[in-house]
Amino acid sequence: MQTQLLSLLPPQAYQMMLVLFLSFLIGLEREETKRGGKRVFGGVRTFPLLGLLGYVVALLARDNSFGVLMGFTVVGAFMVVSYWHKLQAGTEGVGITTEVSGLLIYLMGALVHMDYLWFASALVVVSLLLLEFKAALEGLAERIEPEEVTAFTKFLLLTWVILPMVQNRDYTMFQINPFKTWLVVVAVSGISYASYLLLKLVKGRGGIYLSGVLGGFYSSTITTVVLAKRAAAGHQPHDYSGSILSASGFMYLRIMGLVFLFNHALARALAPTFAVLAGLGIIGGWLWHRLPDGQDLDPDAPTQAQNPLELGTAFLFAFLFVLILVATHLALAYLGKGGIYSLAALMGVTDVDPFIMGMTQKAGAAATLQVAAVGILIATSCNNLVKGCYAFSFAKGKAGRWSLALLAGLAVAGLVPLLWI
Repeated sequence: MQTQLLSLLPPQAYQMMLVLFLSFLIGLEREETKRGGKRVFGGVRTFPLLGLLGYVVALLARDNSFGVLMGFTVVGAFMVVSYWHKLQAGTEGVGITTEVSGLLIYLMGALVHMDYLWFASALVVVSLLLLEFKAALEGLAERIEPEEVTAFTKFLLLTWVILPMVQNRDYTMFQINPFKTWLVVVAVSGISYASYLLLKLVKGRGGIYLSGVLGGFYSSTITTVVLAKRAAAGHQPHDYSGSILSASGFMYLRIMGLVFLFNHALARALAPTFAVLAGLGIIGGWLWHRLPDGQDLDPDAPTQAQNPLELGTAFLFAFLFVLILVATHLALAYLGKGGIYSLAALMGVTDVDPFIMGMTQKAGAAATLQVAAVGILIATSCNNLVKGCYAFSFAKGKAGRWSLALLAGLAVAGLVPLLWI
């Protein structure tokens, strides 16, 4: 019976009810602003009328966008007059939010008539969220530093501007693919940027260990150096050395994620070993950092990481990645797998990311999965040993000695699988 009654109503009836409902929600929210003592345009009557106006204009225009545009111009003129009156009245904190909301409601009415029901509803819901969370959004804007906005803009430049323009084809005998090269840059920068934001978020909170954990996803080498310098004061050697070890443990998870993005077969080959090494680093570091030192706590040690989204850094990484691809190709051609292993040890002293990402491109093609996996294990183990030397040099004392011993042990553990691979 209910279905039969509803079928008697024309389609315009449902559309008008939707327009009234959605515009009433915006009007109701604006009425709350009025109760706060602010002078705003419109409320629970004006906004539904604006929505109906947009609906009727679209109906009369008969799918002619020019008529809807003319109506929008007229409504926009009224909004300009309303805003001008607020300026003349000298209202404190005057804004144009309400007038813009009125224009959106007019467009919503036109969209409903055009049968864009989902889009019209989503438009009103998003508008309500923006209006209701004004205080939270303004507080967030005050907390975000200008350089962070610049950094996010650079990330968008790397991903949405540069990447789509790069050619996805192989060049030269070394099979250099510009698109894959830049995609690697985006992936590495994206993971580093995400962990960098988390580091900024927990700045001053969470203690030394949390800094080591997040720093392991950002850059375990930078984290080791920063924590080692703070440990030079002689406080909490267990806490600092354990956190440094855990940072290298999380490095294995970070590398595993990057490898999986570009070469699933190589990721599967590395997964068991990397899972064990990550567990040794993370669990061992956590247990070690829990040991008492008998000194006053020094809980806050946020790593002062630099923003990874410098364009110069991105282009340098791309250059190093291409250079490693060429070096890997030549090493395989003239020196065999021994050349790859030597290159892996050399890159472990500097930056392992370009080498490891280069291996994801060569594994299964120019190099076997076994050679690539062994090369990555050598590079990460050498990198752990170098980080231990950094910690010993900067921290000195117990923290430096313990960090070197722990990272050297993790490096040896990373080489043990080579006995049966």
